[in-house]
Amino acid sequence: MLTYTAKHEFLIGIDSDGCAFDTMELKQKECFIPQTISHWGLQGVSKYAREAAEFVNLYSKSRGINRFPALIEALEWTAKRPEVQVRGVQVEIPQSLIDWVKTETKLGNPALERAVGETNDPGLLKALQWSEAVNKQVGEIVRDGVPPFPFVRESLEKMRDKADILVVSATPQAALVHEWEGQDLARYVAEICGQEVGTKKESLGYAQEIGKYAEDHILMIGDAPGDYKAAVANKALFFPINPGTEEKSWETLCVEGLDRFFNGTFAGDYQKALLDEFDSCLPEKPKWERKG
Repeated sequence: MLTYTAKHEFLIGIDSDGCAFDTMELKQKECFIPQTISHWGLQGVSKYAREAAEFVNLYSKSRGINRFPALIEALEWTAKRPEVQVRGVQVEIPQSLIDWVKTETKLGNPALERAVGETNDPGLLKALQWSEAVNKQVGEIVRDGVPPFPFVRESLEKMRDKADILVVSATPQAALVHEWEGQDLARYVAEICGQEVGTKKESLGYAQEIGKYAEDHILMIGDAPGDYKAAVANKALFFPINPGTEEKSWETLCVEGLDRFFNGTFAGDYQKALLDEFDSCLPEKPKWERKG
């Protein structure tokens, strides 16, 4: 649950990795994917495992989902590749991990540690060891100095006197605090909500309970379809940060989007045009599955 006190009639939720900070490619390509190849025995098909993981986490409509369902999806895509099958590489996808992801809402290491302690399940233990290794690698690779995208700070300045601002992310809490405080951005936000708080949908829901905001007074800013789904689930508005043109998106938000949100002209045709462009950015299937 959240602990902040509502001070404004508007609420703005902001995703972090890949949305506010240009850290998503760095974390995935240098931290997550190498540890996936190492821990899940994919060295013999590393090219195809890497392509699958990059597609799921960066270049598809699954972009930005929690690391554990993303891991399962990446392993599934890898296992289906004919190139992997012909090499005789068995891709392990523990059923226990699939079941845990379906039933647990706080998909983070603390909850997984509890599940491992209760079941002593080898598949869950392997997933936990992978996740811990990822966090260690992120701490070593993603050091201080990764700034937010251009116009993020200017947008926060424009929001701060009119809206309660939350970081709403599937990233571990400690990493979020480190990044937002390291760039002197934490002072703008009422609360930082990582994966330990719950899903993005739940975090926005908790905030709604606190502030009792009107539906058209809630805006979610994100770079992934999951962010949009969290907004829709809470009947909130959504401003997309388009992958590949993040600077342009933030400039548009700062120059016109926020004004429209605060003056009540955001919903309707304006938001639809944004969503249509956003939808065209990310495919549902990888290039090796598409016809033509």
